[in-house]
Amino acid sequence: MQLEFVPVEEFYFALTLAVRTLDELSDLDLTAIRSRLEEKLGQSSTVAAAKQNTFNYVFRVQGYDNSPANQLVVSIADWQDKLRLSSDYGWILDAERKPVRTDRFEHRSEFSQALQAHLREWLDLPL
Repeated sequence: MQLEFVPVEEFYFALTLAVRTLDELSDLDLTAIRSRLEEKLGQSSTVAAAKQNTFNYVFRVQGYDNSPANQLVVSIADWQDKLRLSSDYGWILDAERKPVRTDRFEHRSEFSQALQAHLREWLDLPL
């Protein structure tokens, strides 16, 4: 798995309507996580000025199969004192641009675990 950071200038074009919450992790030091992300990646993909959400880092995922979708997107955000991991893994947009589940949907839990392991190793995040 390889993550390609999406800067704020490209954020809108990277997201799809199929991005859904993968996992919410509580009892983490969100300030330390945000500092680590800023140190490694710079400004987050979105700028939020709300108490419940102060950062959202978005990535295109390379080297992980999400067929039949032609891309895979992950976001790491704080939301109401929890770390929220979201992705379009297991989802695709139909012809009417509505999200529908794919055969990979049942493997979202395994994808979440692989993502968390990658984030621990790559960014040294305490997940």
